[in-house]
Amino acid sequence: MAKFLVKRLLTGLAVMWGIVTLLFWLFNLRGSPAASMTDENTDAATRKAIERAHHLDRPLFEQYLWYLNDLSPIGWSDRADGNLLWGWFSDSDDRAFGFKSPWLRRSFQKDQRVDQLIGEMLPGTALLGAAALLIAISLGIPLGMASAMWRGKWLDQTIAILTQLGVSAPSFLVGVILIRLFAVEWGDWTGLRVSGFFREEEVFGEGYTYHWRNLFLPAMALGIRPLAIITQLTRGSLADVLSSDYIRTARAKGLAEHTVVVRHGLKNALNPVLTSVSGWFASLLAGAFFVETVFDWQGLGKLTIDALNANDYPVILGTTLFVGSLFVATNIIVDFLYTRLDPRIQIQ
Repeated sequence: MAKFLVKRLLTGLAVMWGIVTLLFWLFNLRGSPAASMTDENTDAATRKAIERAHHLDRPLFEQYLWYLNDLSPIGWSDRADGNLLWGWFSDSDDRAFGFKSPWLRRSFQKDQRVDQLIGEMLPGTALLGAAALLIAISLGIPLGMASAMWRGKWLDQTIAILTQLGVSAPSFLVGVILIRLFAVEWGDWTGLRVSGFFREEEVFGEGYTYHWRNLFLPAMALGIRPLAIITQLTRGSLADVLSSDYIRTARAKGLAEHTVVVRHGLKNALNPVLTSVSGWFASLLAGAFFVETVFDWQGLGKLTIDALNANDYPVILGTTLFVGSLFVATNIIVDFLYTRLDPRIQIQ
């Protein structure tokens, strides 16, 4: 187990280092990020002050090394950043070397800590991903069961066609179609809106107002693809299980077909489905980037797209690294769970 965890962690760190390196050089080779914070009327002294405040006045490779230092749990930290946990020694009153929390720097545009921006936007994306996954599970497993029980019939063929469309259709395209149908054409009947925030602060009072109806369309748009995949996985896995010897024995005993499928077949058929579900949440967070933009949903996706438009590369790097770390952690957990669900698989 220890060898497995060490191997997966080292692989994950290598992946994260690759992401950092690729994005850092990609955005910096386009030109100085300070250009996005200034215009043609900015004087040279102001431009240099901005570059110095964001460590952009150093050679590019040195900037890269300092960015790796900021992400490392051990390294140099400016005391003003508030990330130093325990310092070993310092070279000045402003900077010390020791244990620290990762420093994602500050947004160029909003002048806020990137980790604070991520913390503010993460609940919206997490809620959207959880709602999409709930829709996918609650509809996908029953549809897969129905398709497996009526294999070759019109219902099975209809579900197969719909799931193929669901797998191939991009989430942002599904979002546009849902908006057109449920918010524009049938908006008077459904009461759904083209866009809207989930939580809005009270203007003339305290607290927040929560609009649950604004969650439905983006969650459906994000959940269509996992819904289709879960349906296909359930159908294929259950169809294999229903052809097993012990299922034929249960049927020979006179058990009802519903009892055979639910009590004996579904339990063993859900192993690959549960593995897929556990790995889909991080993928949904990544897919939410486009859905949030289409529906103007306040989350990590909209934060990242806005940062891309403004060339705010600390935010871009920070959100990408955060989602990447979720993928790495999820893959480790899924590999571990899969060995528990299927004892035939050994941890390497």
